[in-house]
Amino acid sequence: MKRLCGIDEAGRGPIAGDLVVAGCIFYEHTKINGLNDSKKISEKRRSELFDEIEPNTQNHIVVISPAELDAKGISKCMYDALLEIKSRLSAQEYLFDGNTTFGVEGLETMVKADGKIAEVSAASILAKVTHDSNIIKDAKLYPEYGFEKHKGYGTAHHIEMIKKYGYCPIHRRSFKVKALESSFGV
Repeated sequence: MKRLCGIDEAGRGPIAGDLVVAGCIFYEHTKINGLNDSKKISEKRRSELFDEIEPNTQNHIVVISPAELDAKGISKCMYDALLEIKSRLSAQEYLFDGNTTFGVEGLETMVKADGKIAEVSAASILAKVTHDSNIIKDAKLYPEYGFEKHKGYGTAHHIEMIKKYGYCPIHRRSFKVKALESSFGV
């Protein structure tokens, strides 16, 4: 059996918060029940699975700040994160959820791999739990934005709070939001 490193990300689409990319290799004979695409699992169950995945896998989690996303751009950040995972986790195959390798050699892709391949599902959960727990911590620093509810996505309420209070340090200023363009004269 080939040693597979599953890779997935969380937080690529939000307008605030970190981007998190995780890689995961199961130890031999590891069996974790209930794995699936992290978005299809309840927050409570994701947290339980995170606690089971962490000690039963070799894994690496890369956290990219909003400032770094703004400075380098999302594609370069994804490229760097994928290279970092490949350098930290030794496998015969690397499988990334999605349809692009961001230019990284030796990386295979599969759309919806996070719902089909256990290692990718586990990486999906590691990334999502890390992303969500980071933004929930940030919500305590910036309570007016309601980050704990929308996790940084551009919901109507989130857009209204940006219009009212402006951007805070965890907003991705390079992400263009049409609803905000007239508010900030962009």
